[in-house]
Amino acid sequence: MIESVFTVMNIESHGRWIKIDHISHKKKTRQLPMLRYACYLIIVGVNLACWSPTSQGKIEFYVATNGDDFNIGTKEKPFKSLESARQAVREIRQNGSLDKPATIWIRGGTYYRTKTFALTKQDSGMEQVPIEYRAYGKEEVRFVGGKEIKVSWFEPVKEQAILERLQKRVGKKALEVDLKIHGITDFGELGSLTGGLKLFFNGQRLPLARWPNKGWALACSTKVIGLDESEAEQLAKEGKLGNKLVFKFSGEPPNRWWRMDGIWLRGYWQQEYVFEGINPREYNSDKREITLGWRAWPHLNTWRRFYAANVLEELDHPGEWYLDRKTGILYLLPPEDFKQGELIASLLQEPMVVLDNTSNVSIRGLTLETMRGVSVVVNGGEHNRIAGCVIRNAGQGVILSGGMHNGVTGCNIYDLDSMGIRMSGGDRKTLRPAGLYALNNHIHHYAKLLKTWHPGIKIDGVGNRAAHNLIHDAPQYAISYQGNDHIIEFNNLHHVCLEMSDVGVIGSGTDWTFRGNVVRYNFIHHIPERPYPGVIGVYLDNCVSSTEIFGNVFYDVPKAVMIGGGRDNIVANNIFIQCKVPVYLDNRGLRWNHFQPDGPMYEPLKQFRITEPPWSTRYPKLARILDECPQAPLGNVLARNLSYRSGWCDPEQVCRATFKQNIDKKYMRIEDNLVTDKDPGYVDEANMNFQLRDDSIVFRKIPGFKKIPFNKIGLYKDKYRVTLPGATSQF
Repeated sequence: MIESVFTVMNIESHGRWIKIDHISHKKKTRQLPMLRYACYLIIVGVNLACWSPTSQGKIEFYVATNGDDFNIGTKEKPFKSLESARQAVREIRQNGSLDKPATIWIRGGTYYRTKTFALTKQDSGMEQVPIEYRAYGKEEVRFVGGKEIKVSWFEPVKEQAILERLQKRVGKKALEVDLKIHGITDFGELGSLTGGLKLFFNGQRLPLARWPNKGWALACSTKVIGLDESEAEQLAKEGKLGNKLVFKFSGEPPNRWWRMDGIWLRGYWQQEYVFEGINPREYNSDKREITLGWRAWPHLNTWRRFYAANVLEELDHPGEWYLDRKTGILYLLPPEDFKQGELIASLLQEPMVVLDNTSNVSIRGLTLETMRGVSVVVNGGEHNRIAGCVIRNAGQGVILSGGMHNGVTGCNIYDLDSMGIRMSGGDRKTLRPAGLYALNNHIHHYAKLLKTWHPGIKIDGVGNRAAHNLIHDAPQYAISYQGNDHIIEFNNLHHVCLEMSDVGVIGSGTDWTFRGNVVRYNFIHHIPERPYPGVIGVYLDNCVSSTEIFGNVFYDVPKAVMIGGGRDNIVANNIFIQCKVPVYLDNRGLRWNHFQPDGPMYEPLKQFRITEPPWSTRYPKLARILDECPQAPLGNVLARNLSYRSGWCDPEQVCRATFKQNIDKKYMRIEDNLVTDKDPGYVDEANMNFQLRDDSIVFRKIPGFKKIPFNKIGLYKDKYRVTLPGATSQF
């Protein structure tokens, strides 16, 4: 029985909406909210066909933190949630009145999100009538996938057992808070590298308690000490020996670790390009030895880099934290200015925003932050745009999956667990391009936890483009690509591949059918020198073929271009400045089993009908690859390049002198390259303006050399990007 009595006060009629500003009742019951909502649905349906929120030829709604979802969505009476604005647009569309562009203006403030904001096909605009969800004016709109942990909730650590595990000099400074008491109960799974709750203080990521606090420890003196009996039964089923390993480490020893559960040793255990995590079984502080179970690699090499994460006893540096996932108690060594700051725990695991088969929809000018998973997913549809947004403190940036002409433009994307932008679209069987794009984005400090194969931009499919992006400060690739007919151009890429070896700034590999890709007019510079095989500017790995590398400027890159056994690649019209090895070629296809008949490289040749149109007409050289020697690096071209103060050499001569199993056919046509130590005529070399002047000797010495539009490389101002980063970030 409902015991409420309604008094309707101040009814406003706006054609479609009738607003109830005040409802009084004698007694609150559980039925009241449902009854109120039912009444609301009846009232707002009145005069639907007569109402249109039109202003100067546009449909406009407003959302604000101080709004109300029972409002009518005007600037004076805004909605509180995006969902209400979405529903308002849906009703206009269903009424057949969506005949003007629609803008949902979002007023400044912080909006805490606990679920995905999802748009579907019914939320689409049309080519001449797009729909835009947009920040209002210059107001900062923050969508936060977490919850604030108030500084006032913390108190000094009191439990003696915890204090004994902490260092004495730290114990009195450490703070604790019971998250469960404050409604934070979903801590997530802490995986080997990532996962679960994370903390951000004033927008900066706080590190799990770790050893060492910075840099790496080094594993050495590995030995097998027996079998891992704890999993003997399972090992027997899998036919595995199950060796247990122990290794010593160099450097300052960690503190005594009382418990091993929850600790992860994260590092480069096998290869210099594979970052992995493993649980320790034992730690002997006296012997400086760590024991690993059978899941460790029996061929563990010495002097491998690693660090220990999620160790309570290592809570010794301001900002470090540790969460006891059983009790829900968070331990923190507070950072500076802790009392004046904002501490937020990430909670949202699902994507913040999803566009599922929408078309002609834009998300513009918003800040999306502090979430465990992906920030934005655009799945299918056409002409959708993520524009001018800030995406930070997240698991991953933006995923463009399928569809056509969807893109990310003018966004700042940083502080991510994994990659920045992933776009995959187009039909490889028919070679139909998707036209997806990543344009004019500033991407940096990504792949912080998932370091392996998580580039700033990853491209897959057919006919997609990455252009005018600024990418820097990351452990590995800036841009990787797979598939066909992609264009990578006008990007400024620097200070990447900071941790890994055998990786590239731009790269692809391991498929003869990846054809028609163009890498042009990029500025690749300030790339570190790493142990063999090192870091490469453009890395055509494992026989990838038919990439055109044209008009790029490489400055201070140890190995600028590497053709790893591939065919039909063109390296032309590039400038190499202070590069130890401008161009390198090898013949790995002739030496490794991976590339032999019936090996993995032959599978794509069977999957795609390379001898029939459209493949045969688009890639005639691929169509006859099986008539030649697929494993040999044939058909490569090195022409019309400028090498300035670099270690120029003949790549084919080096290849034949270094590796055996060569064939008699010529690998590379080399012609019209200029090698000099004298200034060829740059506009301003001291300030890294490598635009060639009109009177440069290059145009006289290299027939047909085309002027590289160096001044167009990198970010530019437009309606989505109104400012540019400082010179430090730009170069």
